[in-house]
Amino acid sequence: MTDFWLNYLDNPTLSVLPHDFLKPANNKSVEGTYTFNIDNGSTDFKFGLAVFAALVYRLTGDEDIVIATDESANTPEFIVRLNLTPELTFQELVSKITKEYENSISQINYKALSEVSHRIKEAKGLDENPGLFRLSYQHAHSNQQLNTTVEGSIRDLAIYTDGTKFTIYYNALLYSHERIVIFGEQFAQYLTTVSNDTNTVITKVNLITDSQKKNLPDPTIDLDWSGYRGAIQDIFMDNANKHPDRTCVVETESFLDSNSKTRSFTYQQINQASNVVGNYLKETGIKKGDIVMIYAYRGVDLMIAVMGVLKAGATFSVIDPAYPPARQNIYLSVAKPKGLIGLEKAGTLDQLVVDYIGSELDVISTIPQLKVQDDGTLVGGKLEGADNDCLNDYQKFKDQPTGVIVGPDSNPTLSFTSGSEGIPKGVLGRHYSLAYYFPWMAKRFGLSEKDKFTMLSGIAHDPIQRDMFTPLFLGAQLLVPTADDIGTPGKLADWMAKYGATVTHLTPAMGQLLSAQATTAIPSLHHAFFVGDILTKRDCLRLQSLAENVFIVNMYGTTETQRSVSYFEIKSRKADPTYLKNLKDVMPAGTGMHNVQLLVVNRNDRSQTCGVGEVGEIYVRAAGLAEGYRGLPDLNAAKFITNWYVNPDKWIEQDEANKNSSETWREHGWLKPRDRMYRSGDLGRYLPDGNVECCGRADDQVKIRGFRIELGEIDTHLSQHPLVRENVTLVRRDKNEEPTLISYIVPKDSPELKTFKADVDDSIEEANDPIVKGLVAYRELIKDIKGYLKKKLASYAIPTIIVPLVKLPLNPNGKVDKPKLPFPDTAQLAAVAKLSVSSHDAQAAEEENLTKLEEQIRDLWLDVLPNRPATISKDDSFFDLGGHSILGTRMIFELRKKLNVEIPLGVIFKNPTVEQFAKEVEKVIKGGQDFQLADEGKTIQEENKDVADSQSENLNYAEDAKELSKSALLESYSSLKQLPSGSINVFVTGATGFLGSFIVRDLLTARNKNLDIKVYAHVRASSKEAGLQRLRQTGITYGIWDENWAEKIEIVLGDLSKEKFGLDNSQWLDLTNNIDVIIHNGAFVHWVYPYSQLRDANVIGTINVLNMAGEGKAKFFSFVSSTSALDTDYFVNLSDELLAQGKNGISEADDLQGSAKGLGNGYGQSKWAAEYIIRRAGERGLKGCITRPGYVTGFSKTGASNTDDFLLRMLKGSAELGLYPDITNNVNMVPVDHVARVVTATALNPPSSEELTVAHVTGHPRIQFNDFLGCLKAYGYEINPVDYPVWTSALEKFVTEESKESALFPLLHFVLDNLPQDTKAPELDDSNAAKSLKQDSKYTGEDFSAGKGVDLDQTGVYISYLIKIGFLPKPTGTGEKKLPEVEISDESLKLISGGAGARGSAAK
Repeated sequence: MTDFWLNYLDNPTLSVLPHDFLKPANNKSVEGTYTFNIDNGSTDFKFGLAVFAALVYRLTGDEDIVIATDESANTPEFIVRLNLTPELTFQELVSKITKEYENSISQINYKALSEVSHRIKEAKGLDENPGLFRLSYQHAHSNQQLNTTVEGSIRDLAIYTDGTKFTIYYNALLYSHERIVIFGEQFAQYLTTVSNDTNTVITKVNLITDSQKKNLPDPTIDLDWSGYRGAIQDIFMDNANKHPDRTCVVETESFLDSNSKTRSFTYQQINQASNVVGNYLKETGIKKGDIVMIYAYRGVDLMIAVMGVLKAGATFSVIDPAYPPARQNIYLSVAKPKGLIGLEKAGTLDQLVVDYIGSELDVISTIPQLKVQDDGTLVGGKLEGADNDCLNDYQKFKDQPTGVIVGPDSNPTLSFTSGSEGIPKGVLGRHYSLAYYFPWMAKRFGLSEKDKFTMLSGIAHDPIQRDMFTPLFLGAQLLVPTADDIGTPGKLADWMAKYGATVTHLTPAMGQLLSAQATTAIPSLHHAFFVGDILTKRDCLRLQSLAENVFIVNMYGTTETQRSVSYFEIKSRKADPTYLKNLKDVMPAGTGMHNVQLLVVNRNDRSQTCGVGEVGEIYVRAAGLAEGYRGLPDLNAAKFITNWYVNPDKWIEQDEANKNSSETWREHGWLKPRDRMYRSGDLGRYLPDGNVECCGRADDQVKIRGFRIELGEIDTHLSQHPLVRENVTLVRRDKNEEPTLISYIVPKDSPELKTFKADVDDSIEEANDPIVKGLVAYRELIKDIKGYLKKKLASYAIPTIIVPLVKLPLNPNGKVDKPKLPFPDTAQLAAVAKLSVSSHDAQAAEEENLTKLEEQIRDLWLDVLPNRPATISKDDSFFDLGGHSILGTRMIFELRKKLNVEIPLGVIFKNPTVEQFAKEVEKVIKGGQDFQLADEGKTIQEENKDVADSQSENLNYAEDAKELSKSALLESYSSLKQLPSGSINVFVTGATGFLGSFIVRDLLTARNKNLDIKVYAHVRASSKEAGLQRLRQTGITYGIWDENWAEKIEIVLGDLSKEKFGLDNSQWLDLTNNIDVIIHNGAFVHWVYPYSQLRDANVIGTINVLNMAGEGKAKFFSFVSSTSALDTDYFVNLSDELLAQGKNGISEADDLQGSAKGLGNGYGQSKWAAEYIIRRAGERGLKGCITRPGYVTGFSKTGASNTDDFLLRMLKGSAELGLYPDITNNVNMVPVDHVARVVTATALNPPSSEELTVAHVTGHPRIQFNDFLGCLKAYGYEINPVDYPVWTSALEKFVTEESKESALFPLLHFVLDNLPQDTKAPELDDSNAAKSLKQDSKYTGEDFSAGKGVDLDQTGVYISYLIKIGFLPKPTGTGEKKLPEVEISDESLKLISGGAGARGSAAK
C-alpha cells in the first residue's frame, strides 16, 4: 500500500487558496469556522467533492489538484489527486473524481499517509516530514477540526458536510472571515448551477455572487469618454501667464563638484524657452503629428525640449544615450522622426547613429545642442556649415505661442516597449490622458501648487512624463537631482530632505536606491507614487522608516494605458503605524482611479468577469488609454479592444446629445467616444474589497527591476546566433528570490563550434554533472553569445545565465517542458567556477594577469553577484555578469566596507568592466585615501602604492617574512639584562588607540611608588602639542585621563613605516640613546585587506621599530601581537590534543609553524610575519617578549569600551533581534586594563632574561559565547537562545524583509557564514604571562598572576556603560540580576557622542 501512495504522491502540488494575510511563521494556525446550508436536497458526497475540486482549480490556477478526503465519518484520511483542464464538463469531472476516489479507497491504511511522508523524508534527506495536502473535503463527524493527524501535513482549509450542512474550518491567520463567507457563497452557487446542468464546462460557471457586486466594477457604466480637459502645454502656458515668477524647475548642485551650483527657473523662463523651441520646429517644417526625437539628459533642458515639441503640435520621443548605438538605431527606425533635438549635456551622437540618420531618415529640423543658460536664455548649437547658433533668429518668439491647437486624440508622446520579433513597439499616447486625471489626483491625494516634485524616473521610460507634467499642471515645482545624488548610496535621501521634496514618483528599484543605507529623515515627503514593477512590503517599510509622513501609492498600469491606472494607498506610519503589519509581502494593484476600471476577465469565457479570488486576465477600461502601437494595426486590434459588454453606439449617441459648441477641440482630430479596453496580459484576482492583486503573466512578457521584457524578443535574437540550434528563455528566481533571466540553448553541431568548446576532465567528480560540464565546456560560447546580444538588446534584457544542454526536454504535446529545465544551484555554480579557474586555458591565463586591485574588484563582484560566473576577466562587464542598479549599490557598499573607498554608484555605469572600474578606484586611492591605524587612532598616507602593489603581488606571508629576516635585520641586537635602577624611559606606539591608552595609564599609575617611568608616546600629529591633545582626548573618552600625566609624557612624531621613522640623525640618535623599553603596540587593523596592503604598516613598521632597539643603548623589546596569528585548524586540533593529555593548551614556546600557511586574513598573516622576524632578531641577541591578546574587552571598573568591536556588535545585534545563537565555544575575553597590565609586566619583567619569549593573554575564567550573549537575559532584556541556523534566518529577515538596520550589518558576511566554526579558537597556556605578573607584583603591590576574565558580573558593568552612552537601550524587563551603577563624565559623553571610542582594536 505504501508503494502505491509513494508513486501517487510524487511531487504533489499543495494548492493554497487565495488568502488575505501574510503566511504565518512555522505554519501556525488559529481555527475559524463558518457554516452554510444548501436547500436543494442532500448533496451526493462525491458531487460536492467535485464542486470543491473545481473551485480550487478556478481559484488557484493549479492543474494538479490534491485533496484529502475520507470514506465516511471518522475513517482514515486518504488523498484524491486530479489533473484538470479548462474544457472539462462537470459531468466529466465527477467521473474523474469517482474513479480516483474508488481507486484510493482500496489503498486505505490507518498509517499509510504518515508512513509515506516519513519515507519521502528519508529518501530526499529532509529535516522534517513533507506535507502531502493542505485542503480537505470530508464527512461530518463529532471530532472534526482543522488539524490533521497525518504527520508533516498542515491543513489550511477543510469542509465537513452531511449533505445539506457545510462547515468550513479555516486558518484565521491566513483567511479573513469575509473571504470565507464569499467562498461559501461561491460553493453554493456553483453547486446549484451544475446541479441544473451537469454538462456545464467547469470554467464557465459564474462565481460572482450578489454580495460581491457592490465591490466589483460594472463594465457597462459611462467612464466620461468626452471629458477632455485640454492639452498639457496649454494648461502650462496658462499657469505661466498667471504666475510668471513662480519657481518651476530647480536643478540642484552636486555635493561632489564644488564648481556646480543650484539653478532655478521660473514658469515664465520655461515658457519663453519652450516657445523658442516650438516656433523653431514649426518654422523649420515640423507639422502636427510629426515625431521629434530628443537625445536626452536629466535636467531642465529636457523639460524645455518636451514642451517645445508639444507646442509645435508634434510628438516627442526620448532616446537614452546609455543605450547601445545599434539599439538607438532600432528606435529611430520605429519612430521615423522628422525632427531631432540633442541636449548638450547628453553628449554627441555615436557615428553609427549619425550615419543611420543621414542615410535612412528624412530629418527636416534639428537642434544639435540645446542648452538653457543660467539667465533662462536658450542656445541650440550650430548646424553643420553654419556660423551662428541655430536659435539666434528665433529668440524673438519667446513671448509668442505657436498657435497650434491639438485635440484629445492627437499624439503627444511616442514611448517604447518590448517587441516579440526583436523590434521594440512604439506606443503613441493621446493628449486626453496627459491632463484628465490630475484634478482627481490633486483632490484625492492632497496635491497642490505648493508641492515640490522630483525628477527621478528613467529619462526614456514613460514615467518621466508624470515627473514633468504633474507639477506643470498644478503650477508646482520640479526638483532635479544630479547623477551623483542618485548614484551615491544614501545621498538621495539627503537630497530630498535638503530641498524639501513633498511628492515623488518611483519605481520599486529606485525606491530601494533611495532607502538603502540612508539615515536622513525626509519629513517633507507626503506622497510617493510607485509604478513599473511589483512593490513589496519591504520596500514600503524601508521608505517609511525615512519618511514617517509619506503615504505610499502603488499604481498599476502600462505604457499602453498611459495615465489610466489603478491605485492602492498605504497609510503613512504616522497616520497608522500598524497598517502594513497584516498586508501580504506584495502590495495589491488596487482599484481603478477615477473613471478607470480594472476588469479581471474569465480566461475561458470572456463574456463574464471573475468573482473574488478567481484567477483571470486583467483588462484596463478607460477613456484615457493610449492610441496604440505605431504601424501595427493587427496588434492594435488584439490589444486595444472595443468593450464587448456594451453597445459602443450608446456612447456616441450620448455624446451627440450632450456636446457643447465651445468645445473647439472636437474639430482637431477627435475620433468620437471609444469604449476600449487594453488587454494587459497580466493575471490577477479580486480581493474581497474589490482591489486587485496581480499573480503572474498570461504570456511571456515579464518585468524585471521595472523594465518590461519580452522573452520572445530575446529568443528571436538568440535563435539568430550562428551556433545556437534551439533555445528558450525563462524567468526563474535565484537563491535570493530575485527574478533572473536564464536562457537554455542547444549548441549547433558545426566545425566552428570547436573553437568555442573547451575540454573538461571527466575524472573530476563535479564534471559528471551535465549542467556543470556544459557551463564549463561552453563558457567561451556563452561569452560570445552575450556579446552578440549586447548589440541587439538593452543591457537589462541580456540573460544573466545561459545554460547549454544536449537537448531541451519536451512534454507529451511536443512543447518544451519548462518546469523540467534546471536552474543551476549554488553548488553547481561554485563547481563551474572551480573547474573554470583550474583549467589553464587562455581565459584563465588572462585572469592571472589581473593586478592586485583588479583581483580585489573581481572578488568583490563575485561576493555580490547572485549567480557566480564561471570566470571574470579584465573586460567583463558587471552588468553582463548579472549586475544591475540594486546589486551595484550593494557592490559600492562592499567597496566602502572592504577597501575603505568612497565612490559614487554612477562610476560603475560609466566604467562597467573590471579593468575600467579598478582604474577609477585607484584614482580615488591615489588622490588621498587615508588608512586608519586603529589602535593608534592615527592615519598614514599610503606611500609608493604602485611599487608596493607590484612588489607584493601574490605575496606569501611566510616566504616574505623569511626574506625580510635575511635582508632587513641588523646583524646583532644588544639587550638589557634587567631594568635600570633610575628613571625608565618607555617608548609606546599605538598610544592613542583603545589598548594603547590603557598601556600608557598602567605605565604611569601602577608602579609610580617604586619606578620612575617616563612615556615616549608615538603619535601621528602635526606637532607635539597636537599629539598630546590627541592622547589627552583618548584618555578622556575612556574616562582614564589624569592631567598630571602630561609632565611624564614626551610626544614622538614620525612615520613608523619609514626607516628611522623619517627623523633626522640627531632626533634618531637622541631617541635610540634615551629609550630603555620599547612597547610596539601600533598596528593597522583591517579584517578584509590582504597581507600586501597591511605589510608596510604591520611588518615593515615593526622592522623599523625593531631596529631602533638594536641601536644606541641596550633595551627590552615588547611586541603586542594577536591570537589571530594562530587562527588555523592545526592549532585548534593541537589544543584539543593537549587538553586531552591534561595540559593547558598551546605552549608559549611554539614556533608557529602550524600557521605558516592557512591563515585566512591579511591581518593575522601580518602578525605572523612580524612575529617570525622578531624571533629571528631574538636569535641575534634581542631580549623581551611577544604578547598575544585575544578579545580585548572594556575597562573592568567602568565598562569603558571600544564600541566598534565584534563582540559588542554581536551583543547589540542580538538584543535588536531578541535572539542570540546558542554557540558553546569558549571566548578568550579579557578586560583591557588587565591586557594592558600583562603587556607592561612582560615589557618591564620579561619571562626570561636569557631569550626572547612569548606570553599569552588568556581569560580566567573563559566565558562561553552563549553565556556572554545570554547575559542580556540575566539583566532583564527580552531575548532567548536559538540554534545558530534559526538565528541566521531571523537576522537575514530582520535586515532584509523587515528593512531594519542592525549593528551587525557591517559583519553580515561573517556572522551569517559559519560562526560556530569561525569562533572556535585554541586554548592557550599562559605560564609566561603569570610569571611576569608575579615578578611585576614587587613594583605594583598587586599579584594578578591568576589572571582575569569576563563573567556575568563583569558583563553587567559593560551593559551599564553601553546603556549610558546610548549604544544599548535599557532593558524592558526585570532579570535575575540588577545592573550596577557606572559613572561617566559629561566630557567623556560629549566626546563619545562625537564618534570617539569607536575605533577598531588591534586585538584578536
